[in-house]
Amino acid sequence: MPVYLWEGTTKKGDKKKGELEAADESSVRIQLRRQRIKPESIKKKPKDLFENIPFLREKVKETDVVVFARLFATMINAGLPIIQCLELLGEEEKNKTFAKIIKTVKEDIEGGSSLSEALKKYPDIFDDLFVNLVAAGEAGGILDVILNRLSAYMEKALELKRKVKGAMTYPMTVLVVAFAVVILLLYKVVPVFEEMFSSMGSALPGPTQFLVDMSAFVQNNILYILGTIVLFVFAFRRYYRTERGRLQVDGIVLTLPVFGLLLKKVAVAKFSRTLSTMMSSGVPILDGLEIVSKTAGNKVVENALMNTRKSISEGRTIAEPLSEAGIFPSMVVSMIAVGENTGALDAMLEKIADFYDAEVDVAVGAMTALLEPVMMVFLGGVVGGMIIALYLPIFSMAGAVG
Repeated sequence: MPVYLWEGTTKKGDKKKGELEAADESSVRIQLRRQRIKPESIKKKPKDLFENIPFLREKVKETDVVVFARLFATMINAGLPIIQCLELLGEEEKNKTFAKIIKTVKEDIEGGSSLSEALKKYPDIFDDLFVNLVAAGEAGGILDVILNRLSAYMEKALELKRKVKGAMTYPMTVLVVAFAVVILLLYKVVPVFEEMFSSMGSALPGPTQFLVDMSAFVQNNILYILGTIVLFVFAFRRYYRTERGRLQVDGIVLTLPVFGLLLKKVAVAKFSRTLSTMMSSGVPILDGLEIVSKTAGNKVVENALMNTRKSISEGRTIAEPLSEAGIFPSMVVSMIAVGENTGALDAMLEKIADFYDAEVDVAVGAMTALLEPVMMVFLGGVVGGMIIALYLPIFSMAGAVG
C-alpha cells in the first residue's frame, strides 16, 4: 500500500504531521478523523530511488534496535496493544529501512503470526537471542519485562564492544600511518636525496644504500606491492570464512600476549551476561547455550560451549566441561559450580558478568597505557631511522670538509 504524508490540527489547535499507510487518500482522512485530527494537507510520499538497491539502503544500527526494544517495552507496560505499539514505532522511526521492517512485522502479526515469528524473518536485525527471548516473553505473558531485559543486555553488550574496538583502533591506526609514511618516503622523498647523492660521486654508507635500494624496489614494483596486499587481504578473508581457518585464527588470537587476555575476559563477560539474561527469562539452559555459542564471536569459545551443551545433555554439570575447555578461569568455573548447587545460576552469572565488565575496563586502560609509548617509540624509530639514514652522507661530507 502507498504511504501518505499528512499535516493537520487537533481540537486544541496544535499542529501535527506524520505519515500513514493506506489504500487511498480518503482512507487517510478517515484514520485522521478517528484520531480527532483535522487534515489540512495530504499527499503521496515519493518513492525512495535507493529503496530496492541493497548496498545503498540505510543500515539498521544496534542502537536503533536497543531504542526500539526500550520504547516497545514502555508502550506494552502502559497497556497499548502490540499492533498499535508497532504502528507508532514505525511512524516515529527515523531510519527508513528499520521503519519499513517494523511495518512489515506489524502486517505479519495482523495476518496471524506471533511477534517472534515475524521478527525471525529478519535475522540480520533480530538475532536468535532476541527472537528466543521474545518467544519466551510471549509464552509467559511478560513481554514488557523481557524487552526491558533485552534492551539492558544490548546496551551493556554494545558498551563492551565499543571498549574493545577502542582498544584495537589505536595500534591499528598507528601501524597504518607508519606504513603509509614509509611508502611515501620511499616513493617520493628518497629519490630526491638519491639524485643529490649521485652527484657526490662517493660510496654511500650502508644504511643509506639499503634505503636507496628499498626506494628503487618500491619505485619499480609499487603496483605489485599494492596488488600483493590486496590479494593477501582477500585470501585471508576467504580462509577465515572456512571452519578450519576460523578455528586456527581465533585460537592464535586468544594466545596473543596482551590482546589474548583482553579477548578472553570479553568472552567470559559476554557468555555470562547472555546466558544469565536467557536463563532469567525462562529459556532452557540447553537452548541458551546453543544461542550463546553462536553469538560468542570466537570459534574456539563457540566449540567449548557446544561441547559443554553436549556434556550437559548427557547428564553432567555445566562447570565440569567448562573447566576441561581450558578457556574459562578457575574462579569463573568455581562460581558457576556454586550457582548450580544453590539453584541461583542466573544470579551468579550476572555477578560474573559485572566483575568481568570491570576487568575489561581495567585491561583496556592498562593496554592503552602500555601501547601508547611502545607505538610512539616504534613510529619514531621507523621514521627517525629513515631520516638519519638519509642524512648520514651529508654528515660524512661535513666531517671530511672539516
